[in-house]
Amino acid sequence: MIKTQTADVNIIENLAYDFPFYNKKAAQKTLTHPCFNGCNHENARIHLPVAAGCNVQCNYCVRKYDCVNESRPGVTTRILSPEEAFDRYIKVKEELPGLSVVGIAGPGDALCDFENTKNTLKLIREYDSEVTFCLSTNGLMLPKYSREIAELGVTHVTVTINAVNPSISALIYQYVNYEGVCYTKEIAAALLLQNQIFGLKQLIEMGVVCKVNIVVLKGINDQHIPEVVETVKNLGCYIVNIMPFIPVKGSGFEYLTKTTPEEITQLREECGQSILQMHHCRQCRADAVGCL
Repeated sequence: MIKTQTADVNIIENLAYDFPFYNKKAAQKTLTHPCFNGCNHENARIHLPVAAGCNVQCNYCVRKYDCVNESRPGVTTRILSPEEAFDRYIKVKEELPGLSVVGIAGPGDALCDFENTKNTLKLIREYDSEVTFCLSTNGLMLPKYSREIAELGVTHVTVTINAVNPSISALIYQYVNYEGVCYTKEIAAALLLQNQIFGLKQLIEMGVVCKVNIVVLKGINDQHIPEVVETVKNLGCYIVNIMPFIPVKGSGFEYLTKTTPEEITQLREECGQSILQMHHCRQCRADAVGCL
């Protein structure tokens, strides 16, 4: 069943029909999640930058730059403590009544600094029992934390999976730090992929609505993306976000050729034949606030 982006209760029936693992509460929250529901223009989200560390080095990522006009993942003006993040949420909520989603998307990885992530969500949940919790992660630590994520009341998780073939992944990631050991090349890629797939499966079976982000890297994974999409679709992923690569000075892919908007659209249309696509992504900063 191919789903369309609708902002009515049909999305709940679609979730229940296609993915029996999903619980009704998570489906209802999807209605007011601007990233998971493409026709939602009324609800806002806040990204709280409490997770500074990262355990995977991507060749397209550099976090040390911050420009007020820059919108890309991994950028923030400063790191907040859980207490500071809680105070920021209260202030923004007072000014922005349509705020419905709290997301933690870095600037590192939400699960690499899991204590900060967890403590932030606990503080906010004690204050607000209804707000939707959302996390973004590279997926390396998902098998370890997936159950705790669900117990914290996180209903939506985004996992970045750029390849399902270790030979291709090895070209994208410089290294993976896992449980105190640094891995490189195909060993690192295979370990990351194993944890991404297993963790994604765990989340879906616990009723968490999952989105997979894929960065299109021309000449590296662009021809491989339909295979990635089919893999995560078969696991029960709800929506896929095929994103253009953003060149960043100082990164391993600094000089990589960008995909054109037409090429991104073509990939989304092709992959949209089998799974819902996100067409409205703004590749937000780790401290973004407001509506999409």
